[in-house]
Amino acid sequence: MIVQQADSTVVQQPVAVEEVGTEGPVQTEVRHVKPKYPYQVLRQLPANATPAQQDSAIQATFQPEVIERSTRPDTLHIPGFGKGKDYRDVSLPQYYRESFFANDTLLHPELTAGRYGVAGDPIPYTVRNDNVITSLLLGCFILALLSFSRMGSILLRQAKDFFFAPKIGTTTVSETTGEFRFQSFLVLQTCLLLSLLAFFYATDYISDTYVLSSQYQLIGIFFGLFLGYVLLKMLLYSSINWVFFDRKKIGQWSQFMLFVFSVEGILLFPLVILQVYFDIGLKNTLVCSLIIIILFKIVSFYKCFDIFFKRTSVFLQIILYFCALEIIPLLSLGAILVMIGNELKINY
Repeated sequence: MIVQQADSTVVQQPVAVEEVGTEGPVQTEVRHVKPKYPYQVLRQLPANATPAQQDSAIQATFQPEVIERSTRPDTLHIPGFGKGKDYRDVSLPQYYRESFFANDTLLHPELTAGRYGVAGDPIPYTVRNDNVITSLLLGCFILALLSFSRMGSILLRQAKDFFFAPKIGTTTVSETTGEFRFQSFLVLQTCLLLSLLAFFYATDYISDTYVLSSQYQLIGIFFGLFLGYVLLKMLLYSSINWVFFDRKKIGQWSQFMLFVFSVEGILLFPLVILQVYFDIGLKNTLVCSLIIIILFKIVSFYKCFDIFFKRTSVFLQIILYFCALEIIPLLSLGAILVMIGNELKINY
């Protein structure tokens, strides 16, 4: 019910109250109750009421109350001491507004002392979310593309020379300095991929925590170990071959070793990608990698026989030669990798 007064609008809601008499009929008294909420006022207005009329009705119904603050003195202080002063009082001296720890070097009020809410569980480390390893794999991919664009014909020629050995007296084409540099980059890529596989094995089968401050240091140690293995192997081959064989055979064997290391890295790259981003299982990855390594050892054994011992028909020397320069260094490398992982892990 809307009641129009002199210069305002008052909304009153009628409430029916029934009274039952002892003898007479039922009497009904209508009382006007003032609304308590704004929505009650708006419900009493017509549907076509303008916003100004709605605002006028609400202002006429609800009057703001004056807040009267207490003037009683503050008695919440230590007995025997005077009443405390408000720190917002500008007349207070500076030493009064400073706290007891104001001159302490460990006090940093600009830093937050804690956090709001409950701390959540940290996200576990995964290789696929590691930006550094992703950057390394992306760099390997770009390096492989550049190498193939520059020396794809060299790799094809070396593969052809492997399956169809050149005849005696045929002139062999040697690599240029740029091609040798790109092939060396492929060897470095092979060492990096092998170090990543060794890192996966160490974190899964040896321990997931090490005394090193970062997992990248462990990858770097493995990378240095594989690179030292390749350099030491090439040095041993060069020093021993110069004693027993001529220069031409040594050059053929060196080119074949670079070819083997390059192709080995090319074949290991898809396995590392599948392990990192598709989680094919570390056991399957290690088995496939071992198959690739064993396959290349068999190929190296055949090529060693074809270059050095094919015309001598001496089988005992090739077995001793190959075992001393291929099998024993490879087994020693695996033992050193396991030993380094056991020495660097944290023992609880």
